[in-house]
Amino acid sequence: MTEKEKMLAGEIYSALDAQLLSELMETRAVLHEFNALHPSELPKMRAILKGLLGHVGDDAIIINQPFRCDYGKQISVGRRFFANFNFTVLDEACVTIGDDCFIGPNVSIYTACHSTDPVERNNRKEWALPVSIGDNVWIGGSVTILPGVNIGNNVTIGAGSVVVHDIPDNSVAVGNPCRVVRSIQGE
Repeated sequence: MTEKEKMLAGEIYSALDAQLLSELMETRAVLHEFNALHPSELPKMRAILKGLLGHVGDDAIIINQPFRCDYGKQISVGRRFFANFNFTVLDEACVTIGDDCFIGPNVSIYTACHSTDPVERNNRKEWALPVSIGDNVWIGGSVTILPGVNIGNNVTIGAGSVVVHDIPDNSVAVGNPCRVVRSIQGE
C-alpha cells in the first residue's frame, strides 16, 4: 500500500511521504487563490470549492474566507452548506457534512491522530479517523471536533465546545468535553 492508501484506510502512515507532501502543497496553492479572491467573486469561489472538495451538494454553498484544509478531496458537504470565517478541516480521513448545516466562525474539524509517546510522534507516523456530521446541524463558533466523532441529525453544538464523543440525533450539546444537555424532539 502507498502511504496515501494507508492514510485513507485509517492505518498508520508516514506524514513525510513525498506524494502526501506534494498534495498538501497543491491544496495550499488552491486555498491561497480562493482566500485571495475579492468577496464579490462568489461564482469563482464556488467553482474553486467544487474543484477542491470531494463532493459539493447541488445547491449553493458558501464558505467565508479564510478557509483552510489539508487535502480537500476527503471533504463532502451537502446542500445549502454555510461555513463562516476561519473554517479549518484537517481531512486526512473523510469528513462528511450533511444538508442544511451551518458552521460558525473559528470552527475546526480534525481527523489526524498522533501518538502521545514523544518518540513515536517525532517519527511523523500518524493515522486518521473520519468525522461525520448529519443533516440540519448548527455548530457554534470556536467549536473543535476531534477525530472519529459522529454528530447526528438535527443537532446544535454550543459555541466553544470540544466534541470528543458522538452526539445523537435531536440534541443540544455544549461544553468541554461536549455533552448533551437536552433533547429537541417534538420542537
